[in-house]
Amino acid sequence: MKTQDLISLYPVVVLGAGPVGLAAAAQLAQRGLSFLVLEAADQVAANIRHWGHVKMFSPWRFNLDPVSKAFLSQQGWAMPNEEQFPLGAELVQNYLEPLAALPQIAPYLRLSHKVMSISRSDTDLLKNRHRAEQPFVVVVQTPCGVQELMASAVIDCTGTYQSPNPAGSHGLAAMGELEHQAQISYGIVNQQKDQARYANQRVLVLGAGHSAFNSLQELVALKRQYPDTQIHWAIRGANPDKILGGGANDQLKERGALGLLVGQWLQQGLISLHSEFRLRRIADSAEGLLLSSAQQTLPAIDQLVVNTGFRPDLSILSELRLALDPATQSPVALAPMIDPNEHSCGTVRPHGYLELSHPETNFYSAGIKSYGRAPTFLLLTGYEQVRSIVAALAGDMEAAQRVELKLPETGVCSTGFVVPAVASSCCATTAETAPATCADSSCGTKPKVKAACCG
Repeated sequence: MKTQDLISLYPVVVLGAGPVGLAAAAQLAQRGLSFLVLEAADQVAANIRHWGHVKMFSPWRFNLDPVSKAFLSQQGWAMPNEEQFPLGAELVQNYLEPLAALPQIAPYLRLSHKVMSISRSDTDLLKNRHRAEQPFVVVVQTPCGVQELMASAVIDCTGTYQSPNPAGSHGLAAMGELEHQAQISYGIVNQQKDQARYANQRVLVLGAGHSAFNSLQELVALKRQYPDTQIHWAIRGANPDKILGGGANDQLKERGALGLLVGQWLQQGLISLHSEFRLRRIADSAEGLLLSSAQQTLPAIDQLVVNTGFRPDLSILSELRLALDPATQSPVALAPMIDPNEHSCGTVRPHGYLELSHPETNFYSAGIKSYGRAPTFLLLTGYEQVRSIVAALAGDMEAAQRVELKLPETGVCSTGFVVPAVASSCCATTAETAPATCADSSCGTKPKVKAACCG
């Protein structure tokens, strides 16, 4: 059965009702294709709600999908000031919730539908014969029990926020990490919500990207109310300029401003920095938690905040034929364009269905999950991804291959300020490791734009 025959019989299933998943729904609605959006949580944008207190580094104009915006405008939606920087909660309240409520999307949105696994009908991973002609089987835990849904195509927009990297420097949990979960958190500190946990405590933030920056910002604000709060920051590398970004020269000014602030807090002694620290072990002591590398043990702490980035959860995809880069865990064709080992302040370009394709016909990951472990991402890039994917599913290959996204420079390669002789690292995370959106991606021979600096 050909793709268009499958699409005439079964819906396209979109996994995840975040910004990119809802943009995919809008694109499918515009094309008149049947679809369902499956969201594991009982609300849309569940991941963003975890960091709703955080201001995004990109203004509204970089966070709105054009087709979604057009649908909303038809319903009398008032567009926010495109040059203002929304909080995560504002993105949800002022954009994503109205988008999910549109008549073009709401009837096809299924909340509290957690996908357990995906395969092909009567076709396991090993079977070749007529594989692409079989519909997908999506096994879903619903409020009414486990169900099987048939799909003509699957677009996985589930993100990576629910799969944080562990604290250990090997990419594995550090020894003792699992045993001390009560004193460890993964994600950005919220000084109001987490006040009882961190006030007047010895807190260490582990990580070198903008998630860590935001946690430090929240803890500094808490320290101003509770002066006995002690803030430690541990990083693996040794170059503060590369961590702290472009400062006032950064094209994303909120990102640059935060880097400047962290540099000032280091100078003022509000934060104690521990450089070139690669965590191996977490252990109890009479003084508190002790974090050790192969060479050193840090001062005792009460709480550990792990901001070491995210990775994709591939467990639901074990019966699908994926072509993943062994390092980034992104699609093979996309990996050379986004690999932080190769791309620091290089060029990145928009991309679409070709770069996101797998051997499993009509399965795509989109949004930050398509980047695997690579940290740089911009919502507009995700919107371009799903525009191209949906065009391909609709058989409009000219539109699928066309580039409809022009991106600005999003960073610079060096800083214009100096911090004290303290060490830090780069590329453990960048701005997208925080929920705030950051850089973009690249592909083929399409027009070049600058990437965020992480080199």
